[in-house]
Amino acid sequence: MGSERKIVLGIESSCDETAVALVNSEREIVAQRIASQEEEHAPYGGVVPEIAARAHAERLAPMLEAVMDDAALTLNDVDAIAATAGPGLIGGVMVGLVSGKALAMAADKPLMAINHLEGHALSPRLSEPELEFPYLLLLVSGGHCQILAVEGVGQYRRLATTIDDALGEAFDKTAKILGLGFPGGPAVEKLAREGDPRAVPLPRPMKGSKEPHFSFAGLKSAVLRAAESGEYNPADIAASFQQAAVECLVDRLGLALRKSGPLPAMVVAGGVAANQTVRAALETLAAQHGMRFVAPPLALCTDNAAMIAWAGCERLPLGQSDPLDIKARPRWPLDPDAETVRGAGVKA
Repeated sequence: MGSERKIVLGIESSCDETAVALVNSEREIVAQRIASQEEEHAPYGGVVPEIAARAHAERLAPMLEAVMDDAALTLNDVDAIAATAGPGLIGGVMVGLVSGKALAMAADKPLMAINHLEGHALSPRLSEPELEFPYLLLLVSGGHCQILAVEGVGQYRRLATTIDDALGEAFDKTAKILGLGFPGGPAVEKLAREGDPRAVPLPRPMKGSKEPHFSFAGLKSAVLRAAESGEYNPADIAASFQQAAVECLVDRLGLALRKSGPLPAMVVAGGVAANQTVRAALETLAAQHGMRFVAPPLALCTDNAAMIAWAGCERLPLGQSDPLDIKARPRWPLDPDAETVRGAGVKA
């Protein structure tokens, strides 16, 4: 990062968290605030894009002011503005990106339009100074499930993706089926602790296939059938679903490792990385392959602005910035040159 400390203001608004953070090049989160929209979306069992965008618009300006006050800084003290420019719910992304553009223009600071997925991909380096490139990344969240070789800032080689649904989406759907509310991931994990992970015969989609891609649509359907049958209690369904998902992750990652060649570290990032059962299984897999296992602190797993600001810190010494007319993007692959996977949708 160089000898001179730099500080970046980050803005994240790609889904249902409005977040602002100040992070410096010495890996310090100077100040941050996150506003959840759980109460607004809970009645609908999922995120409603129009409600999310409206909430971002209402909350972002006061949060920006509060974070600057918390740090006792002004925009003149900031070296760059980093804002999520995609992928995500386009209304929310536009709110954050337009705000970032306005701040960059007003203060004459560089603008960095950050790929939300890059924020997740680089977030482990914020908390782990010793994590160097390259490393293997499992990016697993509500909207994405990919395996990538992270070779440097802006250098990502996709090894696998989901051909249908992301694992976080499957967790949320399972929670909805079981009447656990929203957000679903933590609720399913909590209930699973009370159940038998072998009680319900659920499939392991793609397990044993020749390419390390994922599929979770069939697992979601099997959970629905199990719940509708009335034969199993909810805790056993939750535990069995979580076990099936973990086995799929381990199997797919094992194949990806054989294809990628040796890498010094295995990293997991994204919202599902907060799941302790997932972490434990991946840590065991990494040890079996002689790899260091790295997972960000729980606060950096879910959507947050510190990871966006940190991505800006990573880009700043490379001289990377973006023009003020850059557009928000609902879809934005980390590896645009990756082969199209047959059957995969737009999230690939």
